[in-house]
Amino acid sequence: MRQQGFTTRILHADRRGGTEHGAVHKPIHTSSQYAYSDACELAAVFQGKPGFSYARQGTPTTAALEAKLTQMENARASIVFSTGMAVLAALFTTLLKSGDHLISSRYIFGNTNSLFGSLNALGIEVTLVDATDVHSVADAVTDKTKMIFVESIANPGTQVADLMGIGELAKEKGLIYVLDSTLTSPYLLQGQSVGASLVMHSLSKHIAGHAQALGGVLIDTGLFDWSRYDNILPIYRKGDSAGWGLTQIKKKGLRDMGATLAAEPAHRIAVGAETLALRLEKACSNALALAQHLEAHPLVQAVYYPGLVGHQQHERAKGLFGNRFGTLLSLEPKPHVDCFELLNALDVVILATHVGDTRTLALPIAHTIYHEMGAAQRELMGIADNLIRVSVGIEDCDDLLNDFDQAFTKLTA
Repeated sequence: MRQQGFTTRILHADRRGGTEHGAVHKPIHTSSQYAYSDACELAAVFQGKPGFSYARQGTPTTAALEAKLTQMENARASIVFSTGMAVLAALFTTLLKSGDHLISSRYIFGNTNSLFGSLNALGIEVTLVDATDVHSVADAVTDKTKMIFVESIANPGTQVADLMGIGELAKEKGLIYVLDSTLTSPYLLQGQSVGASLVMHSLSKHIAGHAQALGGVLIDTGLFDWSRYDNILPIYRKGDSAGWGLTQIKKKGLRDMGATLAAEPAHRIAVGAETLALRLEKACSNALALAQHLEAHPLVQAVYYPGLVGHQQHERAKGLFGNRFGTLLSLEPKPHVDCFELLNALDVVILATHVGDTRTLALPIAHTIYHEMGAAQRELMGIADNLIRVSVGIEDCDDLLNDFDQAFTKLTA
């Protein structure tokens, strides 16, 4: 039988997985505890048998979302968390220990960079490299290196890492390869295709899509051999070794740290995921058109978007993502243009932080989400003081182009 398409499979996943009363969506389970008629069965769940005991470690609602996300990535298994940052905090602190070495792209989200400072304080060394060049990553590998971390498309500079090359390097060296694919989503890129061991998404962004739920997910692609990873605790070295990594992360990251995704946002995310492909088709199309329009504007000094022919990783992006280059772009106005005045002149575009919404959003990068990082680190990442980040939504394209045109016209009037 022919495999059905991406959207068809996700749209019908709930009902085909079994629902009550003919419902097309899984119900929201709000119970925090789950009872058993047989104490032996309850004990078996605590000792690893599939099932539910206490909502901190998951509910039928989060399990349904995990199954859907695993299907979207064509992967082995998933764990959902309360936020994307909760995913990263749990990942790094449960799989790494003092004395270990982590290599990361230097083109990373500001909060992730802040988290690395906390890892350094715990004795975990972090080396930031130019991940667009796999040789820079290879040169940083030491005998203490355990993990490589990159973003599929960097926020906000839109650099595209050498994802395939890093995958081959990680396989050769036996390293965990973690891909933050938030800006691409499973629709534009599946982590398994570039050799990633683990894939994370901030579910709050494209997958939920409507800026009404927070969540994160860590997905095991099935490519990493956990039996060779010496940081797995003895208590979790039971049964099929393919599940050891996620088991340890779930027990330590959810049970011990409590970064649990509640049932209601899990349901919102699951419903939002059904229209992921439709939203991304429109938003990616809008982003390319807006990037090309802004690139030609006389008051714009530079536009950063992988879909532009002049982008340094344009050809790589074409090979990885096809003709869809994501929904995020950044623009650098000419030096005499005040970025705050330009932003305040916009009407359709909303001045707000967030990416992957159905609405187009913009904000001044250096003065907001990357302010705490400091000028030196921003310069290393190529973030100019007047850089504006735009997360493109699904509005009518002409309205977006006209909005920027009228904003620039106001500045010159």
